[in-house]
Amino acid sequence: MKSSHTLTPEFATSQWIEKWALYAPQQIALQWDDLSVSLTYEACNLKINEFARALKSKTGINPGDRVAILSLNSIEYVLLFFAIQKLGAILIPLNFRLTAAELDWPIQDASPNVLLYQKEFEQTVQKLQQKPEHLICLDKESGFRLDSEVSLNSEPVEAHIPQPEDACMILYTSGTTGRPKGAIITHKMIFWNSVNTGLRLNLTQQDVTLTFAPFFHTGGWNVLTTPFLHRGARLILSNKFDPEKVLRLCDEQSVTILFGVPTMMDMMARSDAFKGATLDSVRYAIVGGEPMSVKLIEEWHEKGVPIRQGYGLTEFGPNVFSLNEEDAIRKIGSIGFPNFYIDTKVVDDAGNETGINEPGELLLRGPACMKGYWNNEEATTKTIVNGWLHTGDIVRKDEEGYFYVMDRKKDMFISGAENVYPAEIEHTLRLMDGVREAAVIGVPDATWGESGMAFIVKESDSTLNETTIIAFCRERLAKYKIPKHIRFIPELPKSDSGKILKRKLREMI
Repeated sequence: MKSSHTLTPEFATSQWIEKWALYAPQQIALQWDDLSVSLTYEACNLKINEFARALKSKTGINPGDRVAILSLNSIEYVLLFFAIQKLGAILIPLNFRLTAAELDWPIQDASPNVLLYQKEFEQTVQKLQQKPEHLICLDKESGFRLDSEVSLNSEPVEAHIPQPEDACMILYTSGTTGRPKGAIITHKMIFWNSVNTGLRLNLTQQDVTLTFAPFFHTGGWNVLTTPFLHRGARLILSNKFDPEKVLRLCDEQSVTILFGVPTMMDMMARSDAFKGATLDSVRYAIVGGEPMSVKLIEEWHEKGVPIRQGYGLTEFGPNVFSLNEEDAIRKIGSIGFPNFYIDTKVVDDAGNETGINEPGELLLRGPACMKGYWNNEEATTKTIVNGWLHTGDIVRKDEEGYFYVMDRKKDMFISGAENVYPAEIEHTLRLMDGVREAAVIGVPDATWGESGMAFIVKESDSTLNETTIIAFCRERLAKYKIPKHIRFIPELPKSDSGKILKRKLREMI
């Protein structure tokens, strides 16, 4: 009996691999970073069916059920994502860096029926307070490994055809303020993010990229992984970032698009392998998370690799803005323009749209918006109002229409009745020779209420001191924006996605 759903197959992400298995069966889809495993789209499709059949047989899961995975990146992980979708279930990627006590909340909140885990995390699983009904270790005996042969005579699994608004994944945020919230990622969201990405980055079937961001983060799945698979391109997977290996693979495997956060780009530039790498095949590098310094951008430009600064968030996209590579220096610090099929507004606290170069909160609207937060209607209604997602990010738009992130709304502080945006100060500090990284927070001040404290990571050969930094700021910033306190530290605390953890800096005061 045919489904009564009117959904076109293109929206169903579970069918992307099946389509490419027909169009380009021998095209390589997934490779491991040591090149020990290479799977064509045809082989991926067969394995996805095999995994879906085994998962249904072992657990009896139904559409709408949740399947959690606690694992490092692997080819099997990607195949399981599509197998889970075939059955109409929802993937819950768990952060393998968390303790059992920290994992108890997302497991309690999402109530997965199944937990698939790598053997190295077995002790963590045993310590969980609330365990799912089915616990399956991803070892050879489980049937979810690539050790078993791909049967070319394998019968296809009849795929569940979802509605566009059906969830296919729940990604839990970092929980910097209270418990983590589960962003509901829908088929429609992944589809439109892929379309937006392909249009702005000019993706083709011949493109090759490296994926090393962890799969419990939206960057691991939706910056390049899902758009590449939608486009029939090739992905090289890794379970950790190794700067020398990445540089070597760029040349050996003709990588065309590179994605990383500024910390990763800096580590590669400082690697001994950077000088010898040609990087001839790399069209450009996509950079997000934090702005890059001019010096670092110039280092990559000298290697012939343009830098495209971007912006996104788990709840929308995440590929929301992109800066054209030719503007990387001229518009340093800008996130560029919104991608296709995304509406934007910049509003003040009263909800009125701001003028040119006036700061305000960024609001987003479009089909790449999340459905909401799992089991959290209150947070959903605060975040999505009349179809507009409130990002909590303060931005401004210049005379040419380029957007700049000034700060997180919650990171802004008030000094002498003036609003101060740390990101603006950080951008100024990064322009200074000898400053490798910088972060600014507001701290209590007896006279002004709050004042700025700058945490600075110096270059190894730098002779910078507090006096020279304050003098540099005086020439470029209003008096109330100049940090009153300077702290030099060896490195800034960062999250798994490369973002600076300002709560950790506040603990250091």
